Amino acid sequence: MFDNRKIEDFKGVWVFCEQRQGVLQNTALELISEGRKLADELGVELCGLLLGDNVDGLAKEIGGHGADKVLVCNSPLLAKYTTDAYAKVIVDVIKDKKPEIFLIGATNIGRDLGPRLAARLGTGLTADCTKLEIGYSRTDNEHKIILQTRPAFGGHLMATIICPRFRPQMSTVRPGVMKKSAFDQAKADAVVVEKPAFELSEADIKTNVVEIVKAAKELVNLSEAGVIVSVGRGISSDVEKGLALAKELADELGGVVGASRAAVDSGWIAADHQVGQTGQTVRPQLYVALGISGAIQHKAGMQDSECIVAINKNDSAAIFEVADYGICGDLFKVVPMLIEEVKAAKAAK
Repeated sequence: MFDNRKIEDFKGVWVFCEQRQGVLQNTALELISEGRKLADELGVELCGLLLGDNVDGLAKEIGGHGADKVLVCNSPLLAKYTTDAYAKVIVDVIKDKKPEIFLIGATNIGRDLGPRLAARLGTGLTADCTKLEIGYSRTDNEHKIILQTRPAFGGHLMATIICPRFRPQMSTVRPGVMKKSAFDQAKADAVVVEKPAFELSEADIKTNVVEIVKAAKELVNLSEAGVIVSVGRGISSDVEKGLALAKELADELGGVVGASRAAVDSGWIAADHQVGQTGQTVRPQLYVALGISGAIQHKAGMQDSECIVAINKNDSAAIFEVADYGICGDLFKVVPMLIEEVKAAKAAK
């Protein structure tokens, strides 16, 4: 019998390993890497949960990033994502195996799936977490729990949320927040693959996916970019020139153009370029902020970049608090000089 209040019956850290058309999503491997740390601290097994049709070949990739075991659920009815099918299978497997922690990527699919699972399992769900760690609640020093941190009140403070009374403890984590570990072939070879029993029929599915149509436009992939040059409200005096300078600098550095929410809301650049709490979380090797004030919502999405260069004519701008290098000056004068220096350095090689 499934009783989500008998917390002693639940053990192990699970990660929903999202795949689309037979390709693992990067966020799944990020969560496997983070789940490895949590599982080690708890002294429990890390398990990846993989759903699809003939997706067994992805198990070793999951193992190579840290999973001890991969539960593979294959069915033609799982080839295309539907809330009904995925929710039924996952709920049935969770009720049978009883993991104490279940992590889901906050992708379009994860944000649809997570609340449905939590409701059916009668447990809590903390959405859009930016930090996960193991600790104790103030009232229970016997059972370790997961401390789930996420921005609250429009990003003006960080809230740590716990689920002490029910299991599993569930979190969704935004893509790009956690760092993916390097692939280890020895771990891939050692991973255990298990195929749990489940029942799924067409009668369980209330929707029918007729066709999947991919957008024809090219979207910028900020989460995997090594260099990002972002623009903010500081380009308002000449938006076209500001964007052109950002694009030229990004091209010279081999990167892409990002933006603050202010730039996106003003209609200067498309939403897929947005960095921050309501955009994408990034951790490139180099992040250049042009005319960005540094609101907490923006900093939450880029402060883990390896090197941050900020250019702003306001010497008290909050962006300088997280910058490794700060230049107080007019970006329209500074950026052209930077571009020339980059070109000169490349030519000297």
